[in-house]
Amino acid sequence: MRRFLIVIERANGNYSAYSPDLPGCIATGNTRKETERNMYKAIEMHIRGLMEDNLYIPKSQAVAEYVLVK
Repeated sequence: MRRFLIVIERANGNYSAYSPDLPGCIATGNTRKETERNMYKAIEMHIRGLMEDNLYIPKSQAVAEYVLVK
């Protein structure tokens, strides 16, 4: 099992998501939940493709943190 950070952003009327550790792996959806499900499927497919092509599967390096600015 692997764990990857995903970033979900509100776009014009929908949501989009990407993973900093998996360049080119993106997903969209009408709701945040739908986008999260679509991103899960996109990551599965991305990893499967890397494995089929005998390419390196990156380890998750990305982290996220909120900062409080006054």
